[in-house]
Amino acid sequence: MQIDLNADLGEGAGSDEELLQLVSSANIACGWHAGDAVTMRQCVRWAIDNQVAIGAHPSFPDRANFGRSTMHLPPDEIVAGVLYQIGALAAIVRGEGGTLAHVKPHGALYNQAVKDPELAAAIVDAVRRFDPGLRFFGLAGSGMISAAERAGLKPVEEVFADRGYMPDGSLVPRSQPGALIEDEEQSLAQTLSLVRDHQVRAIDGSLIAVNAQTVCLHGDGAHALAFARRIRSTLEREGIAVVASA
Repeated sequence: MQIDLNADLGEGAGSDEELLQLVSSANIACGWHAGDAVTMRQCVRWAIDNQVAIGAHPSFPDRANFGRSTMHLPPDEIVAGVLYQIGALAAIVRGEGGTLAHVKPHGALYNQAVKDPELAAAIVDAVRRFDPGLRFFGLAGSGMISAAERAGLKPVEEVFADRGYMPDGSLVPRSQPGALIEDEEQSLAQTLSLVRDHQVRAIDGSLIAVNAQTVCLHGDGAHALAFARRIRSTLEREGIAVVASA
């Protein structure tokens, strides 16, 4: 059994270099919600040094709110913006001798695309136009995954170690109680349930079937690095290899 561990990096958390020694895939902020050219280049270098798969982490143009504000933009504007951000990171990756492997939307862009087919279609259209060989990370079982499949991309179904789940398989909105799981033991148990048993308990107590192909570890929490070490060691102890999505 194996699983991909991914982390969102280049967002100013200060633990990126250490996290890149624990994960197998990195989603690097492309400047619109966090990061800049210098930060992207440094993260790319660390990822290459640690043989971690490199992905672009595009967002809405919302740096003031860390890309978490709801926005409603025309599809053409979404396509242009996602292309712009992927291209920026891809240029740096190429300049450092690496290879761009995947794209994972950030924040509100990601969460809105889960339930907005038009937005999901615009995002995957941008990825396809840039490079149809790129993998696309999206919420497991959501419309993002089916949109990627329709576009001819290879979707990777993502689950979350420290986020609560709604009964329909979507994430609990950050504005609601239960959105974030702050107890490490609960997060570890949820991760093992997702990876090993392919199920997760929703906030109403129901069990949801989930196809977990990559687990997101948020890199911006106060104890993110320590928690990442615990998850990595727990998976290895359970005989679950940590390998980037192929």
